[in-house]
Order: sequence, then C-alpha cells, then structure tokens
Amino acid sequence: AYERTCCYFCRKTNSVVVSVGYRLAPEHPFPAQFEDCLTAAIHFLRTAQDHGVDPSRVVICGDSSGGTLTAAVAQALVNRRDLPKLRAQILIYPFLQCVDLNLPSYQQNERVPILLRERTLVLGLKYVNMDLGIIKDLCKGCHVSEDRRLKYQKWVSPDYIPHEFKTRGYKPSPTYLPSKEICEVAESMFDPVFSPLLAEDSVIAQLPETFILTCEFDVLRDDGLLYKKRLEDHGIKVTWCHLQEGFHGTVFLALFGRVFGFRS
Repeated sequence: AYERTCCYFCRKTNSVVVSVGYRLAPEHPFPAQFEDCLTAAIHFLRTAQDHGVDPSRVVICGDSSGGTLTAAVAQALVNRRDLPKLRAQILIYPFLQCVDLNLPSYQQNERVPILLRERTLVLGLKYVNMDLGIIKDLCKGCHVSEDRRLKYQKWVSPDYIPHEFKTRGYKPSPTYLPSKEICEVAESMFDPVFSPLLAEDSVIAQLPETFILTCEFDVLRDDGLLYKKRLEDHGIKVTWCHLQEGFHGTVFLALFGRVFGFRS
C-alpha cells in the first residue's frame, strides 16, 4: 500500500528510502512492531555506507501508527553510544498518547472519516490485545489512576492546546473517578513505546530535530501539538506544518491524485 508513497519521497527528495515490513497486530502482539522497526533502524545505521548513505544523515519517518513507531524508535536510540545519531524524525499525524481521549481534537473530529474516535480506540486496543469492552471507560478517563493523572497533567492537558484550536465546539470534559480494575487492565497503554508523549524529560531532551505534520480534521491533531510543545520546551528544533483543511490520511491519499482530489 505504501510503495507509491515511498517511491514519491525517494524521487522528490533524492534520498535512499528504506521501508520496514514490520509484523502486524493482532496476529503479532505489541511490541513486535516496535522491535522490528528498531532492529531495522539499528541495522541500517550500522550498514548505511553499504547503501551509499552518509550515516550522519539518516532520517526516520512514519504516519499515523507509523508515526508512533517512529517516535518510539527515536526515543530508544537516544542513549546508544555505539550508533550514529539520527539526523531527524518526521511524524505525520502520529498517535502519541492515551491519557486524554477527550482533547479538543478528539471531541471536534470524533465523527470525521477516516479515523473516527471509536475506530482509533478499537485499533489501539487490538494493537495491545485488550478487550474492546473498556472503550467507554477509556473515553471517560477511568483508566488513569490519580498518581498517573498528577504525573501526566504537566504534559497532556487541553490547557496546552492553543486557543485557536478550541473555537470549533470544544467543551471541557467532566472528571470521572479512576477504576482500579480498568487501570490494571490498561497498564501497557502507558508504556512510552505505545504512548511516546509520556517519555521522561531526560529522553525528550535528547531527541533529534523534528518535523511534525498535523491536520485540522483529525482526532490525533492535538497529540502532535502537545509533542511539539514538549520538544520545544526542551530546546529541540521543530518544523511544524498544519493542514488547515487536512484530515487523517491526507498524505497517503494525496498520491492517488488522479483518483481523488483535495484542496489540502
């Protein structure tokens, strides 16, 4: 499905493009996908010169859940002294956190194709092999213990979303009490490999230069905005592109221009 996209990037940027055929969930449970991508990145960094590539100019890139994997791989590599440093990371409308599923973008775009809010949660739960019956509890935030809520509120909060993104029908959500049972079931969703926005400051501070693309009509828009803020707070250079009329999947569908046409 992504061959056309990869060929386009290769041609337009005059770059060597390596696409990782990582194992897919639910047949291969989390974190097999991350492990495959990390293994491929390490191998390529070690052998880049065999492919005519300068090891100091390697950029990793992904969109949607691929953006999650990209962010997680970049974080896993920050303390590796045996490998060249990544030149940059490119995150195209990435999923980055599961703490607050009522951020303005989740509320505003919950029924916007192709990534409806419920579909986002179904895919996420299948990825970590969890019961789909807890979706309503996730939406209420019952999976976040008080301790986690206190820890993560400095990174994940509607307060950090610029005002202009709240004007399209956003209402602050009521706070529900956490459920001990749901908190225990949802434990793996707070792993930074699944939710890279929750990585510690010591990791975030070492990340490479970053490009983030967000789309206005996308439930994941605010994940990108929050990660942008965290990176910039630690002095990481961020290039941000926001597609005012974009929606989740825009980049992928844009390369089928003869079939579809969108202003974004």
